[in-house]
Amino acid sequence: MKHGLSPIEITKANGEKSTFESKKLFESLLRSGADRTESQGIVDSIADELYPGISTKEIYRKAFSLLRSRSRVLAARYNLKNAIMQLGPSGYPFEKYIGSILQHQGYRVQVAKLVQGQCVNHEVDVIAEKGDEHFMIECKYHNQQGTLSDVKIPLYINSRFLDVSGRWQKQPGHHIKFHQGWVITNTRFTLDALQYGKCAGLRMIGWDYPTKGSLKDMIDTLGLYPITAITSLTLNEKKDLLAKGIVLCLEISSNQQLLAETGIKENRSKVILNECKSLCHFIKNAHALPVL
Repeated sequence: MKHGLSPIEITKANGEKSTFESKKLFESLLRSGADRTESQGIVDSIADELYPGISTKEIYRKAFSLLRSRSRVLAARYNLKNAIMQLGPSGYPFEKYIGSILQHQGYRVQVAKLVQGQCVNHEVDVIAEKGDEHFMIECKYHNQQGTLSDVKIPLYINSRFLDVSGRWQKQPGHHIKFHQGWVITNTRFTLDALQYGKCAGLRMIGWDYPTKGSLKDMIDTLGLYPITAITSLTLNEKKDLLAKGIVLCLEISSNQQLLAETGIKENRSKVILNECKSLCHFIKNAHALPVL
């Protein structure tokens, strides 16, 4: 914001009022990969257009548009949180996406699996195994900014996990395995949800929680961006690809025929593939990701 201007009150996604902080916007642009000069230029442009009560969504839209005019790849990275929300409206593409991330970390994965518990059957979003580790993972997908996962979610999931793990541990060889329930959400947890999850021994993974190993951290570190992040795809094209079970940019990069099967012409396919390949190779350091 320019010097001499009064602080501008903005409206957050949950309806709360806050003061616009140019530093936060600047840092979010830097995290997308924009350099300091580009980031400051965008902040200055947006500061000129602020008005009392402007929504964070509108500020975000302006920043995305300015960044996209400079680089589609940087815009895609900046738009990552919204791209995850475009995986809906059902939660299944998000479950498949989480399963794909875990597969690339060396886990054997099953998605939407019906599992027998000690008392009843349960449909588990993701089951992941690696060595002597066996995890039951529930994915809480939200398609609205500001929606929090409250304490009822880990309470419910822990009761299901106890029923399932009780049966798992009776299977041959499972008494030496480490079993754990996970909760993964694309938004955030309430403080009560985090407190209960920690007390119950659940692994809680939110958009930016924990600092190392959060959902955003995993995506950025591995470079496993969803197809919904590709700015050169239309909304309908994204929906068509999701309907075919395609969730990763990497899948398109390694199989160009998928675009043709979606009805995308060759000249546009080249643009999409260039963006997709650039995005897939924009990886910080795969070794920096904590072992899950």
